[in-house]
Amino acid sequence: MYILCLLLISALTAFGADDKKEVAQRLQNASAVMHEIMATPEKGIPQELIDSARCVVIVPGLKKGAFIVGAEFGKGFAVCRTAGAWGAPAAIRVEGGSFGFQIGGQETDVVMLVMNQSGADRLLTSTKFTLGAEATVAAGPVGRNATAATDAGMKAEILSYSRSRGAFAGIALKGATLRPDMENNAVLYGSRLNTKEVIENQKPPADAGPLLAELNRVSPRENNAADRPTKK
Repeated sequence: MYILCLLLISALTAFGADDKKEVAQRLQNASAVMHEIMATPEKGIPQELIDSARCVVIVPGLKKGAFIVGAEFGKGFAVCRTAGAWGAPAAIRVEGGSFGFQIGGQETDVVMLVMNQSGADRLLTSTKFTLGAEATVAAGPVGRNATAATDAGMKAEILSYSRSRGAFAGIALKGATLRPDMENNAVLYGSRLNTKEVIENQKPPADAGPLLAELNRVSPRENNAADRPTKK
């Protein structure tokens, strides 16, 4: 019995270490996605848009199902501005939806900008919501000189982008659902927290350092209180 207990503890410890390594690598990948997208301003997210965003959602390597048409699944992070800087990342999941022909391939990086307070509140308080139904979503404009202030873009709660095989473009992720990834939040913060609990109450873990440094590099602007998610 003693040996069995030791084996069980060893197995659980190994799984825990693997989970931490996986989440740490995903944070690193999210940082790389932002760096590579913003490295070429002429082909990246317009600066005024990322400066105006309340939150950013980054899903590195969203996967498309091989056997089920339209089945997509990805794990990533939502990061919001708090106290004038980007705060602790909350783990999220993206599932389902029709991603269209722009994506191509089987694995895609997805970036979403949450542009207004209603979108930020929905991200923080919803246990699950659908883009294009509960939350308005539009394909984000690309490039330094893109006309970002279009009626569609500025009215949308969320602007979305995809990158596959090196091609970066705005794409409306209608039908996709977002929900908190409480299992991965437990890996990062030691408890099964929802998005609101992470954003409002947690300090960023060390593994989030490169991602937050990248976000503060590409958009260091300090938003005022009206620009930040409100506590409810």
